[in-house]
Amino acid sequence: MSTTSARLLALLSLLQARRDWPGAVLAERLGVSARTVRRDVDRLRELGYPIAAAKGPDGGYRLGAGAALPPLLFDDEQAVALTVALQTAATTVTGIEESAARALTTVRQVMPARLRHRVDALRVVAVEKSGGAVRPRVEPGLLVTLSAAVHACEVLRFDYPAGPAADAPHGLPPPRRVQPHHLVTWGGRWYLVAWDLDRDDWRTFRVDRISPRTPTGPRFTPRELPGGDVAAYVAGRFHGAGGPGDWPCRGEVILDLPARTVSTWTRDGLVEELGPDRCRLVLGGWSWPGLAALLGRYDADIEVVGPPELRDAFARLARRYAAAAVGPRARGPASP
Repeated sequence: MSTTSARLLALLSLLQARRDWPGAVLAERLGVSARTVRRDVDRLRELGYPIAAAKGPDGGYRLGAGAALPPLLFDDEQAVALTVALQTAATTVTGIEESAARALTTVRQVMPARLRHRVDALRVVAVEKSGGAVRPRVEPGLLVTLSAAVHACEVLRFDYPAGPAADAPHGLPPPRRVQPHHLVTWGGRWYLVAWDLDRDDWRTFRVDRISPRTPTGPRFTPRELPGGDVAAYVAGRFHGAGGPGDWPCRGEVILDLPARTVSTWTRDGLVEELGPDRCRLVLGGWSWPGLAALLGRYDADIEVVGPPELRDAFARLARRYAAAAVGPRARGPASP
C-alpha cells in the first residue's frame, strides 16, 4: 500500500472516530501539514465520501452522510441486511461483539439520512435458548490466522488438547499437522475442516481449542472434500455420518424409543431404527459420566452396547442417584 493510500485510510478512520476534527489536530495526528490534509480531504471527496469543512482559523472537518455508502455502494436492501447481520453476530459467533458494534457504528455514519432512519428503527434482539451450553470465546485474530492459511493453502501446525497423549513426552499431545480447507460455524461454534497429515484422513477441529504454531508449513494442493459440499460434510460429521468425529468419549446404546422420537432430540449422534419402538444410538461426549447422563435424558430403558467405560459410568451414576434418592436423613447424620 502506498504512503498516500495508507494516509487516506488513516484520515478516514479518524473522521469516523468522532464528529468534528480541527484541521490542525488532524495534521498533527497524521504527521503532515495542514495543506496535505486539505488535499487528502479532496481525494476522499472524489471517492464519494461527503466531508464538510468549516472555514476560518479554527476550521475543521466532519464526515457527513452521503447518498450512498462509498466505496461499498450498498443498496437499501443490502444495508438493512448488513445491519441485521451485525446486530445478531454476537449471538451467532462468540468473540466479535465489540467489533460488530463498531462496524455497525461505522456503516451507520455514512448512510444517507433516509436509510439511517430506517436502520435506527430496526432493533433486533436475539434471545438464546435458556440453559444452553456457554459458547467458548474465539479471538478474531485466531480466525484471521486460520483463514489466511486456508486461503494460501499452507500447512498448519497447532496444539490441540483432544489429540492422543500416549506417545507424547510429559503426557502432552503432539502438535497436529493439517492441510486447512474450510473454516465454518456450527451451532454457535467455529470449526476448522482439514486433512490431518499424521492420520491420513479428514478431521474437524474446534477452533477455540486450537493454539497455532509459527511459522506455517509449505503450500499444498487442495484435496476434494468428500461429497464436494462442505455444508453437507460438516452436517454429516456432527450427525455421525462422517466417522467417529473428535469426541474423546463415544458410546453405543439401544433405546426403547422410536427412532423418529430420538432423532428429534439428537443433534450430534447417529440414530438407526431397529423396530417400531426401538433404535440404536451412537453419541459422543467429553466424559463417560457426562455421556451417560446425556443418554439418561431420553427417559427410556437403555441397553449399553459398548464400550465398557460407558457401562461403568452408568454404574457410578446409579450409585450417586440412589444415594441422592435416599436423602441425608436416611443415611444418618452428617459428619461434623
